[in-house]
Amino acid sequence: MIPIQLTIFFMVIYVLESLTIIVQSSLIVAVLGREWMQIKRMSSVDMIFISLGFCRFFQQWSSMLYNFCFYFNPNTTFWYIGMIWEFTNTLTFWLTSLLAVVYCVKVSSFAHPAFLWLRWRILRLVPQLLLGSLMISCVAIIFSIIKNHIKFQLIAMMHLPGNNTVTERIKMQKYLIFQYLIFLVIPFLLFLVSTISLIASLCQHLGKMQRHNIGHHDSSLKAHFNALRYLAFFLIFFTSYFLAIFTAITGILLNRRRWFWVWETVIYAIVSVHSTLLMLSSPKLKKVLRARCWSLETA
Repeated sequence: MIPIQLTIFFMVIYVLESLTIIVQSSLIVAVLGREWMQIKRMSSVDMIFISLGFCRFFQQWSSMLYNFCFYFNPNTTFWYIGMIWEFTNTLTFWLTSLLAVVYCVKVSSFAHPAFLWLRWRILRLVPQLLLGSLMISCVAIIFSIIKNHIKFQLIAMMHLPGNNTVTERIKMQKYLIFQYLIFLVIPFLLFLVSTISLIASLCQHLGKMQRHNIGHHDSSLKAHFNALRYLAFFLIFFTSYFLAIFTAITGILLNRRRWFWVWETVIYAIVSVHSTLLMLSSPKLKKVLRARCWSLETA
């Protein structure tokens, strides 16, 4: 067993990470929401950003409520809180993949007619795609509700000897877990394809710029290097988050009860860094962060 002092340490780190994510999400919603109120319009990227902000805000609160309730009352079911987390987690995956797709079609320099048509269509269909992501997440949560219902039935039937229904329901539960994972794997694959395509496009464009003897101190060249660095971090951290969530759902590596707070700390450290990278990738949010840092330095 992990010593109680170490458990408390990881618990405190988890709370600090959660509060950081909540503040980051609130800042995204506040900044972009205020701008929308002022100019009465919002870009496609900002629509996804503000949706992600709302989603991450509720996801983190539900995570904190569920984790503390589960840890201190393991024999009590808190399925309704868990459903909120699963719904917002699924929606986060789809919104992140949509953001990657929009960045890819907006920034990539591919000149194929099919790609140009895709760019024209996607940038105009972002509101409908956001609604589609919401509907897909609602469908995914139905599988989770059925899975939890079967889980409660299994717990109730475990004490009955020679009950063949238990085996059938265990198979059904595994099937539903597999179905739910599909709703996470598909947006993750979309994210991978879009991000890798964008990296390939930027590398191709960067090679052309260097062949034309543009100096390394040129602002455009620096911007490309910074974009590639951000994309590499996005790829690493979102992939790490997917693998962590996949491991937690399937339970293939760790004893959840024994390593509970260590695992939660790792997962939400990744989320916190990923949220920070998202904020730094937005010029509007970066401007607000710089202004606040400057005001703190001069205070």
